[in-house]
Amino acid sequence: MLYTRKAIVIKSFALFIVLLIVVFPAAAKRRNTIKKPKIVVGIVVDQMRWDYLYRYNAQYKEGGFKRLMRDGYNCQNTMIDYLPSYTAPGHSCIYTGSVPSIHGIAGNTWIDNRTGRGWYCVEDTSVYLAGDELKKTSMSPRNLLTTTITDELRLATNFRSRVYGVALKDRSSILPAGHLANAAYWYNDKTASFVTSTYYNREDQNPAWLQAFNNRHEVDRLVKQNWNLLYDTCVYKGQCTADANKYEAAFNGEQSPEFPHVFDKLSAWERNNIIRCTPAGNTYTLMMAQACMDSNQLGMGEETDFMAISLSSSDYVGHRFGTNSIEVEDMYLRLDIDIANFLKYMDDKYGDGNYLLFLTADHGGAHNASFLHDKEVPSGVLDAHLMKDINTNLAKRFGRDSIVVMIDNNQLYLNNKLIENSKFDVAKIKEFIMEKLNKMPEILYVIDMEHMDRTPVPEHIRNMIVNGYNKDRSGAISIILNAGWYDDEGRLTGTTHGGWNPYDTHIPLLWYGCNVSHGECYRTLEMKDISATLATMLHIQMPNGCIGTPIVELVKRVD
Repeated sequence: MLYTRKAIVIKSFALFIVLLIVVFPAAAKRRNTIKKPKIVVGIVVDQMRWDYLYRYNAQYKEGGFKRLMRDGYNCQNTMIDYLPSYTAPGHSCIYTGSVPSIHGIAGNTWIDNRTGRGWYCVEDTSVYLAGDELKKTSMSPRNLLTTTITDELRLATNFRSRVYGVALKDRSSILPAGHLANAAYWYNDKTASFVTSTYYNREDQNPAWLQAFNNRHEVDRLVKQNWNLLYDTCVYKGQCTADANKYEAAFNGEQSPEFPHVFDKLSAWERNNIIRCTPAGNTYTLMMAQACMDSNQLGMGEETDFMAISLSSSDYVGHRFGTNSIEVEDMYLRLDIDIANFLKYMDDKYGDGNYLLFLTADHGGAHNASFLHDKEVPSGVLDAHLMKDINTNLAKRFGRDSIVVMIDNNQLYLNNKLIENSKFDVAKIKEFIMEKLNKMPEILYVIDMEHMDRTPVPEHIRNMIVNGYNKDRSGAISIILNAGWYDDEGRLTGTTHGGWNPYDTHIPLLWYGCNVSHGECYRTLEMKDISATLATMLHIQMPNGCIGTPIVELVKRVD
């Protein structure tokens, strides 16, 4: 049958109408049914090296790290791309998707180059602890110069989403929770309780649920259980050095750093403090996080809520005992059980698949330098008297002492006011310092931070220096140590971090739950990609300083 042009047009138009009525609404409906998590939980394990996922894997249970690795998405090659690799910059990068050059958290501490005043990363002279009659200066996120993914979630929902941060360390709860959080809570050794500041609580009092949690006196109960090995000693022999060796630091009151660690004879204040350095600190933090979630009914509203948790005890244990210690392995085996219990809590409360969880670290940790040296691996610790020696030489040359006021973040901070008042040529001072530092065999590179192009440095390391340099908060000269070396004020026990090396910058990144595919990837990712990915998954704007890229392959496709 032959159709006229008019008939064909009419039939085509009719078909188009059918498509509008049937197909397009169906497609729109599919787009609108993209599942929204009831709650996002971010877990940052302080000083967790990536290889701990595998080094202790044989001893892990099925419901903790193994569950996240098996049923979630494992980003195997996630790196930090700035310096220094410390706690405050790490937590800031994870949640801002940015680097110290932009978000401003140049270290745990720094000197303001404009005023010469030293600052702690979350110090705020305008606030004090909620309920503190003495009104001593406390903490807030005001030094963070950009928004966080948690801020953007609050903004995107007109503040209906609720956001909380919990950690033993103040900086580890405050920086992830962001500027707009409902509250951030951290541990106070003096009172053995979680506290917050008047930045969050203008009424200058703690909520009833927090007072009730603190009144349970969990710290005293947990510490009095002491720290015994979870398993028989033979379980640990394959991965650890012998217990009680010279590379570890004993607790107060101990004759040697060996199991069991008994705290019965410690004073009340010492018990309050010691929980930071035991696996019980992580247990206590997760208990607090659950109390916060339950009391505030997180995940029970119409909008997605966010709980930012940082587990700090892993860092304290690593610093004291080192990466090869039985203590570190036992802590991760216990943390694995804590993670399993927390996942079960999440399943019971929200239902598996209704929450989104990620687990990562703020930095890694080095092998103990003395241990490596004894094994004939090049390594060492930077001279603790370096600043004194440099200032002595500067005084001989320029006639003034204390020209270098601090060495921190592997950077030298200059006394700018003294230099200006003395009418010294700052270029000549830096040249003098750099000449002295370049003669030290343990130092690989010395960089004038204002003229980074003048020193031949591998591009990878140069990018890390550039990303970490904040003109107002970074030192004038950066030093890059040889591999295996670190700056820890001459301390020979335990470990530290902060360098450009893979042991400090290769971190775990696991995703689990709502809209997460099962699988893994091996391409190089950056820590700053975490916030960009969360923004994509939550369909909200990235933080305003974010320079990360979404990890699109982990997002489950919706047909």
